[in-house]
Formats: sequence, structure tokens, C-alpha cells
Amino acid sequence: MKRSLPQDGEGEDTGRMKDTKSDRGAKGPGGRSLWGRVVRAGGRIAALVGGLLVIMTGKMLLTSSPQPGRGDASKTVALGGADEAARLAERLAQALRIPTVSAAYDAPPSTGGEQVPPPRAESAPQAALRQLLATLFPRVHQALKVEVLTGGSLLFQWTGSDPARAPYLLLAHMDVVPVEAGTEAAWTHPPFAGVVQDGYIWGRGALDDKQNVLSILESVERLLSQGVVPARTVYIALGHDEEVNGEGARTMAALLQSRGVHCEFALDEGQAIVRGILPGLSAPVGLIGLAEKGYLSVEISSHSEGGHSSIPPAHTAAGTLARAVTRIEAHPFPAKLSGPPKLMFSFVGPQMALPLRFLLTNLWLTQPLLEWQLAQNPTTHALLHTTTAVTMLHAGTKENVLPQQARAVVNFRLFPGDTEAVVMAHLRKVVDDPQLEMKPLSRQSGEASPVSSTTSPAFALLGQTIRQLYPETLVAPSLMLGASDARHYVQVATDVYRFMPTPVTSQDLPRIHGTNERIAVADYHQSVRFYEQLMRNADAGGHRTPGPRP
Repeated sequence: MKRSLPQDGEGEDTGRMKDTKSDRGAKGPGGRSLWGRVVRAGGRIAALVGGLLVIMTGKMLLTSSPQPGRGDASKTVALGGADEAARLAERLAQALRIPTVSAAYDAPPSTGGEQVPPPRAESAPQAALRQLLATLFPRVHQALKVEVLTGGSLLFQWTGSDPARAPYLLLAHMDVVPVEAGTEAAWTHPPFAGVVQDGYIWGRGALDDKQNVLSILESVERLLSQGVVPARTVYIALGHDEEVNGEGARTMAALLQSRGVHCEFALDEGQAIVRGILPGLSAPVGLIGLAEKGYLSVEISSHSEGGHSSIPPAHTAAGTLARAVTRIEAHPFPAKLSGPPKLMFSFVGPQMALPLRFLLTNLWLTQPLLEWQLAQNPTTHALLHTTTAVTMLHAGTKENVLPQQARAVVNFRLFPGDTEAVVMAHLRKVVDDPQLEMKPLSRQSGEASPVSSTTSPAFALLGQTIRQLYPETLVAPSLMLGASDARHYVQVATDVYRFMPTPVTSQDLPRIHGTNERIAVADYHQSVRFYEQLMRNADAGGHRTPGPRP
């Protein structure tokens, strides 16, 4: 037989087919196909990711929010209708007409040790408010022990029938911040006119904090009118200077401690019922502050010989200080989700919409991502760490004169667990310049408060009362970024909470200490109802007699 010869190109095609087959069958080390190994590795990764998603989805579905119970709906306090709401609104408006503006203490900051401003006499507006309260609440002033302390702070004691039951403490403050000069015309109604109009009570102090002062006293007056005698002793402490330093609260706390009084809990202003502020959550949230940040200002100063600017040294006093400031801002305290903010997400996370619900119920894996996201916003970033703010700078007297000294003040808001000593050590390390002087300014300074419990009967009591009167509201613990009178009472109460029963939206936040402060008539009516409900629930519960805070 004759063998036929290949046609043109036939041999090349055959060779290429053989080469392709050879490539597909290429062996890697160990004799395995490279392509097969890639496929198998991809399969394992896909299986791992799929399994992880199944686990995370299961955890999301199985994680529920540890919400307090709502209690017995049949025992909810009932208030009157529109007529009573209008009457209560007018009584609050009378208090708003008295300008109890706190004046700053004139004593200069001390440079070490504790400084307590000297006692200050009661101001005329404070005395007028005290007289108004005596007129508005005659039963309170007849049935309760009332003490007027230096400056005008008021301490009430409503003695309970059962001395074995633990007492508790309700806090508020009667003073207000001033209205910034030049902004008066921007108010819808004059800030101290106390106008009730368009469903609101307008005036400085409507939110911070006269509404709490009068809500507490209104609820006690109502209970007394019904012949109620509490089983548990109730203390009410109304400070006169919370907005400047809280010396009234400090004095009342020391007085209670000297008498051996120890309460199961104290409740002060602070957090509120927020709506539309937490993303991914349509329901309102009653935030209960478990703690508040500490406060510390540090003065940093640099010194040099001075002289004429035409013959400057390598670094002037101002330049040396500027370098220190740059280093401080470049080395903030590390941010980490922990403490009350992490607890807050454990309460609200299971109630949020996707994808936030998925992320917040799987913090064991997603926490770094959440921390990064929170750090993008100054407000939420402050929840994660001790904050650093350079607030004051001063150097020099003339542009052609070398400054002999330069001074900066850096303000820190201390996260629970960070102490003044921790901050000072951090500063010295990052500044790394022994020629600079650094000293704490003690006025208004204070460590972060202890963190109160979310598993105590007192927290359950607060949560139950909130959910009883605001059924659609979730409850969550939180951290208060500012300071309040509550910090002075940590030695006389096992747990100190910060919550006011008032709905607040993002539009309301600028009104606090700002222009057009107001509270809705209906919300104030509900606030009075809250305190009465709280006191009734406190007597009904089986709450322990606490020991002193360790």
C-alpha cells in the first residue's frame, strides 16, 4: 500500500493539537495538574466562604436583643387629657421665665491638686425659682424634708414606709446656660419669655433641664394628692450650678455620704429617646447612659530667652510648642469598640435593617470593619477612645519679637478605663521633649465614671418603665460624651444612670444650649407620667438593699 502524503498545513495542525493537549496535562511538582490544583483550591475557598456565610447568617437569625419586659400594662399610669397637659405646660413655662443662668467661677485654674471653688451665695433668680417651686408644689414642701444648701441647691427626702428597702435618688439641675449675645433675634420667642404656642413650650431650659426638675416634682405632687406613701425612701437632688462645675451636686453628694445614705441607683439627665439618629433603625431608642467620659485639660508650655526676630534660634518657643502640638495630633489614643458603646450595638444590632443587622450580630468577625466605619465620623469616633482636642494657643506679643514663652491647652475626654495618669504618660511619650512643661489643670477635671450595670434590677426597672410608656421604643445602654452632675454621686449609689424621658431628633440636638430650645407639650406631659410610673414600679419591684460601691 502506498502511504498518502499529508496535505499542506495538516502536519502543523496536528502538532498544535498535541501541544495543547500537552499543556492541559502539564504536571506540577508532585505530578498533579496545575489547573486541577487551582480548581480544587477555588472550590475549598468557596466552600469556606459559603460555610462562613451560613454560620454568620445563622448567628444573625438566632441573636435577639436583650430588651427589658414591659411589665403589667393594666398598671400603667393614666394622666388627664388636653386640659391637664395645658396646665402642666403653663407651670413649666413659669419656671422658664426665671433666668437662672449659671455664672462661671472666677477662680483661676489651679496647677495641681483638687480645687473646689468657694461657696457662692444664692442668686436672686435662683431664689425666685425656689420660691416658685414652693408655690407650685405645696404638698411636696409639706410632706418631704427639704434642705436648701449654699448656692440654692435643693435636697428633698421622701421617707419610705419600709426602711429595709433600698432608697434611690432622682437628679436634675435648675440652672441654664446663657444665650449667646447677638443671637436673641433668631429665637422664635424670646428665650426667657416662657411661651406656650404651636404645641411647644419655648424657652431656655425647656430641654436642659427644667423640664426634668418640674416633671419629678409634678409626679411627687400627684402621688401625694392620691395619698401615696412610698415603700422606699426617695431622695431628690436639684443642683443650682451643673452648667459650670456642679458644686451644688458635689455638696449634696458629700452630705448624703456623711449620713451613711447609699442608694440602689441614681437617675440623672443625659441621654434621651432618639429617633432617626441611629442609621438602619426606624424604631425610637431609649438610650440609658451607663457612664460618662472623664475630663482633663493639660497645659503645655515652652520657654526661651526671647530677643529680636532678626537673629532667631533654630527653634523659637512658639516653634517648639508647635512641634509638640503636631506630634500630639498625629498620635491620638487608639480607637476600639468596647464598653458601653459595644453594649449599645448588642442591644440595637438585632433590630437593625440589613446589612447592618448582619454586621452587628457578627462582631466576632466584623468588628474591625465597624471600627473603621465609626472612625470616619467625629461623633461616632468619640465613642471609641479618649479624644484629644487642642483648644488654646498663645505665644508672642509682636511680630518682630521672639516670644519668651508659648502656651497650649489640650483637652481630653477620658474613655472609661483611661485615667489621668495614663493620659499624662501618653503625652510625655508622644511629645518626647523634656524641655517642655506639662501640667494638668485641675478645675473641672475628673476621671471617667464607673460603668453601671445592664443586668441589675435597677436597669431592668428603667427599661420596663420606658417600654411601658413608649411601647414602640427599644432600650439600649450607651456612653455619655459630656459631663453631668451624675458623676458626683458614684459613691452614694451602686449604679448611676443618665436618661431623660424625652424624644429627641437630629433637628432637636442643636436646640440644646442653642437657639429655639423647646419641648412639645405632649412630650412634657409624658415626662411627668414617666416619673410617676417609675416611682410606682420601684415600689412594686423586689429590689435589694445595696452595699457601698467598692
